[in-house]
Amino acid sequence: MNLKGLGVAIITPFKEDFSVDFRALTKLINHVIDGGVDYIVSLGTTGESVVLNDQEKRSVVEHTINTVEKRVPICLGIGGNDTMAIVDKIKKTNFSNISAILSVSPYYNKPSQEGIFLHYEKFPYWDMHDQLKVSCSLSTDPSALIINLTSVPFSVCVLSWLSANRVERNLNDSQ
Repeated sequence: MNLKGLGVAIITPFKEDFSVDFRALTKLINHVIDGGVDYIVSLGTTGESVVLNDQEKRSVVEHTINTVEKRVPICLGIGGNDTMAIVDKIKKTNFSNISAILSVSPYYNKPSQEGIFLHYEKFPYWDMHDQLKVSCSLSTDPSALIINLTSVPFSVCVLSWLSANRVERNLNDSQ
């Protein structure tokens, strides 16, 4: 599936006790869908995924799927610095109601182009593409990397390989 149009990275609202506020999450999801959004990004870096434990992440995704009710596609954020943890997460995730993966490049440890290439090359996504039936998009925060995904050298050296392996070309430079 190609994601087209306006996608909104949903924040994860919290209650005063730091638990996820699912009532507020429902309102937020319905608000952006009613406003005409074309797809929703759940657990992107905007969604505070780095501060949620695994159970909270599963609950947020399940709640998002149930709230969206197939009205718009859902793009699931699976990313971070630990390549093998991401590989494990992709292998264990049920993608039956997910249309795409958004994976942020490793950040703050500032990998080289080769390091980013090797990171994405390890993803089981490439071997599992036909089973998963989801697209894969890449994201970066240029302030946290040495290079960014849309720089010309990176495009020539890495994106051609990724493109050949069915990575969507809708790159997201969050600034």
